[in-house]
Amino acid sequence: MWYDKLKSPLRSNFARSEKGSASIEAIIMIPLMFFCMICFITLLDYTRQHGMHQKAAYTISDMVSRETLAIDMDYLEGTHALMNTLTRDPQESTIRLSVVRYDANNDIFKLDWSKTSGFATELSNHDVRDWTDKLPMMIHNERMIVVETAGIYEPPFEIGLGNQQIDHFIFTRPRYAPQVLWEDIEADFAGS
Repeated sequence: MWYDKLKSPLRSNFARSEKGSASIEAIIMIPLMFFCMICFITLLDYTRQHGMHQKAAYTISDMVSRETLAIDMDYLEGTHALMNTLTRDPQESTIRLSVVRYDANNDIFKLDWSKTSGFATELSNHDVRDWTDKLPMMIHNERMIVVETAGIYEPPFEIGLGNQQIDHFIFTRPRYAPQVLWEDIEADFAGS
């Protein structure tokens, strides 16, 4: 009953009226359009930064996999600086290089070495032993270089996204040597 009373005025002049004020409509729509544009810019920047971090992680992984000589802390810090250059990221970042090998007898991964530059901590054997879901199938005593990078993304505009951590986990087999060595760790070709 009350719906019929409401329906008739809506069908009449009010619904057909094209009177309005463009300034009032602009006051309503311009801030909404501006907010949508800021949101799109922020999300596009986040996607761009995520892609740049991923490309930098793959570049570093490829670079380390080609090493035939032992690497040291200067090499790792230079790699971290390279990552910051490739990502053009002034925010805080970190890199962790690790070499793991597969023990087929026990169906676990063992850590050869792990070193970091930045805020990450080094891995231990306990951390990597159950990485069967993170790494591909490997033969006994095969080694894999694991490059983990992280960067804190600070959005250019505050849209409720907050600071995001961009993490990447990249693994690569050594290319020109059976394993990549750290300078103060002895080579272990037998895998004992």
